[in-house]
Amino acid sequence: MTRISRRTFLAASGAALVLPAMPSFAQAAAKEAPALAEAVAAGTLPPVAERLPLNPMVVEPFEGVGRYGGDLRTALVGGGSLNMMHRYQGYEPLVRYTPDFLGVIPNVAESFEASADASAYTFKLREGHKWSDGQPFTTDDIMFFYEDVMLNEELTPSPQGHLRSPDGTQAKFEKVDATTFRIVFSQPNGLLPLRLAWANDDRTTRTPRHYLEQFHIKYNPDADQIARDQGMTGWVQLFQIKSGIAVDGEIFKNKEMPTLYGWTVTQPIGESAEFAIAQRNPYYFKVDTEGNQLPYLDRITYAVAADNEVLLLKALQGEIDLIDQWICTPANRAVLYDGQETGQYGFYTTTSTEPNEMVFQLNLTHKDTVKRALFQNKNFRAGLSHAIDRQAVIDTVFIGQGAPAQPSVRPEDPLYNEQLATQYTAFDLAKANELLDSVVPNKDGEGYRLDENGNRITLIFEIDQVRQTFVDSFQLVLPMIRAAGIDAQMRTMDRSLWEVRVRQGGEYDATVHKFGGNGGIVAILDPRYFFPNTTEAMYAKGWQIWYNDPSSPDAVEPPDATKRQFEAYNELRQTSDTAKQQELMKEILQIAADEFYVFGVTLPLDGYGIVANRLKNVAPSMPNSWGYPTPAPTNPEQYYIS
Repeated sequence: MTRISRRTFLAASGAALVLPAMPSFAQAAAKEAPALAEAVAAGTLPPVAERLPLNPMVVEPFEGVGRYGGDLRTALVGGGSLNMMHRYQGYEPLVRYTPDFLGVIPNVAESFEASADASAYTFKLREGHKWSDGQPFTTDDIMFFYEDVMLNEELTPSPQGHLRSPDGTQAKFEKVDATTFRIVFSQPNGLLPLRLAWANDDRTTRTPRHYLEQFHIKYNPDADQIARDQGMTGWVQLFQIKSGIAVDGEIFKNKEMPTLYGWTVTQPIGESAEFAIAQRNPYYFKVDTEGNQLPYLDRITYAVAADNEVLLLKALQGEIDLIDQWICTPANRAVLYDGQETGQYGFYTTTSTEPNEMVFQLNLTHKDTVKRALFQNKNFRAGLSHAIDRQAVIDTVFIGQGAPAQPSVRPEDPLYNEQLATQYTAFDLAKANELLDSVVPNKDGEGYRLDENGNRITLIFEIDQVRQTFVDSFQLVLPMIRAAGIDAQMRTMDRSLWEVRVRQGGEYDATVHKFGGNGGIVAILDPRYFFPNTTEAMYAKGWQIWYNDPSSPDAVEPPDATKRQFEAYNELRQTSDTAKQQELMKEILQIAADEFYVFGVTLPLDGYGIVANRLKNVAPSMPNSWGYPTPAPTNPEQYYIS
């Protein structure tokens, strides 16, 4: 059995994995939840020994062995927050991060091994592992993902970057036997294990062949007709909806979809106006140190809140067991602190891995050529940055916590770059006007600047309305930018619309967001604000498309400095030498400092979440990162109700 512990089995060096010996405590016969035992006795469910893999994963409880039963009550806000469900029930990649975020260990995979040059990886699955409907999970499922999903251009027009070699060629999957397969690259890929563990990146464990074949034209000639009968354009749309591969989080809308997760959706969001519900998976592949099949909790219930105020009220009334999103802002800290006794909850600390609390991103590859040229002008961006009184925002919105800083690496990290962190952070309206005058000197009768065609420059920031910190900050920031002659506006919208317009679209002027990496593993794996390597770099979608697929009609050729960053990152990916990785990352960061793609407000301080007094085995502190993704690597399957 493979035991989760705080020992790091694989760090950024890409060294071969060494598995620990099977622990003696894992030899006991497995036990199960009473409700499952009743189903076994009634003959509606196989015995637990037949449901678990031959070598289940053993999870060491944080405080102690728990008890079965109860619901974990959390919440979703807005229609586009489905992917938050990954943070509670959907983090089951081949390999996963250790709770301390210092490396990765086997998870769905029983073990794995890298070749000496990190160009090939061999994965061993768990014999007897089953999907939530009891069907076998084998390398046939892995190969279905590779051959019929990833390599199908209709389903996957742009395969994931971590499954490409640095030269852009596609990785090859090779089946060895029913439980063993290899991923082979044409060049070394030293970051693959770290990338597979990243948030939702590993989709090899999310494509049950026995279920999805019915929606694939290769296996079902009637798939097109089935799609049209349901009002869809064809089998591709049908497959994308049923599998959830088109949009992260959509997987949780299909309650028929077998999964490997600890809880499976039984009431999707949208089926009820009030709750989404996930029920214990009787075939879950993990046990605790006494052989009890996990998870302890019967269900996860997601209250669907209309907005942050509704969610805050639910928390104060004791209706939420665990949450660190949306309402856990600096502005709400005092009211949540005062409500502890009534709400029967306490706090846990989230240590941020993000490079800034609020990253301003102009659309540098805007489809409007006039705006594109303007936004790409470094002096224009620097002028806007000098127009912002960061200390005023920090004092008002962040309750005086923080210090002016650009999106950057933390000062204590070896990758720290002072220029990147501190440039253009001073509030200096005269300097802002001087820089903007050098780009757009002409103004209209109201003092607003005019573009090259004589039109007023209107800059609309489109934001997700549930990010209350952003909304509050803009009440201060918009007048500051207007004072420098730019007609700055804010357009708030539901998360789902924001996803379509900003993350997927290309005609917006600007947005603000956060996440990303500020040091260590996370800075190398998520350098989104240092150069545009993924779709998370919303300031340069066209450039990131060019990096990943230069033949795409949406690709925009980047400047030479950005191209050099792409080259350096490809070199970084090819080496398993940590010192060389650091050297190349420093070069990337220096170019980021010189190019000044984005600007921010303050480096984040530690955040917080609320945890019900009744919920046990929750760590008092955990990393806060989208890539981690909090709280999933702290093993919610071992949380329990006292």
